[in-house]
Amino acid sequence: MTTVRYEHEDGIATITLDRPESLNSMTAEFMDDLRAAVGEVERDPTVRVAVLTGAGRGFCSGADLSGVDQNADPALAGDATASGMDDHFHPAIRALADLQVPTISKINGVAAGGGFGLAMTCDIAIAGRSAFFVSTFGPRLGIVPDLGTTWHLAHRVGKARAKGIAMLGERITADQAKEWGLIWDVVDDEQLDKAVNEVAAQLARSSAMAMTRIRSAMDAATSNTLSEQLDVEREHQRVLIPQNMAEGAAAFLEKREPDFAPRSDS
Repeated sequence: MTTVRYEHEDGIATITLDRPESLNSMTAEFMDDLRAAVGEVERDPTVRVAVLTGAGRGFCSGADLSGVDQNADPALAGDATASGMDDHFHPAIRALADLQVPTISKINGVAAGGGFGLAMTCDIAIAGRSAFFVSTFGPRLGIVPDLGTTWHLAHRVGKARAKGIAMLGERITADQAKEWGLIWDVVDDEQLDKAVNEVAAQLARSSAMAMTRIRSAMDAATSNTLSEQLDVEREHQRVLIPQNMAEGAAAFLEKREPDFAPRSDS
């Protein structure tokens, strides 16, 4: 991996997008490296939570437009872009979304274009106060928001705000993002490391299986009826109660933190 850094300590994996000279803009190699880093997490059963952040002054500024061929045949450009998305960009997003540990996006600056969708792919998003979000696709490029941006907007902020964000391309501050439900929390920039470390440590003490099944249940709830969702919850409990309930109950009665089994025992 040359465009992404991977570190692991005390059950917490940190994936750092590492093209700071371009505000961590996305290329095919960059997305392949991101997918490889996610694969490192999947292969290591001692990892209990993953943090995604950007090097330098930004989280991710979206696609690297310097690689766009101005002389390309317009008739072929659409198919070429779609192939690149299928081969490089979408596999990385899907791998991150399906990661078998909870994920945190640590948003330390601009999250624009595809970087917006990337930041939203994690389970919990925490931003520094100077961070901001902007969907540049429609008003600046004449295309549809991608990398999951339309899905996340529609599910998080409601149709009116989702359309406004996508069609107008206005800058959304970190405080607005929290108020609108795009992210979990916003903190002063100098407190960002501390805030993310505390949340990561809390998640690392949890059952990764329970956290990822919570993710799955919440995603299913957006399209299920209440009756269907009751069945979803029942089936998750069928698996989790034999795995975790005895330890959780014992820890509660003994007034201590539970010690859930690592993923290797799942």
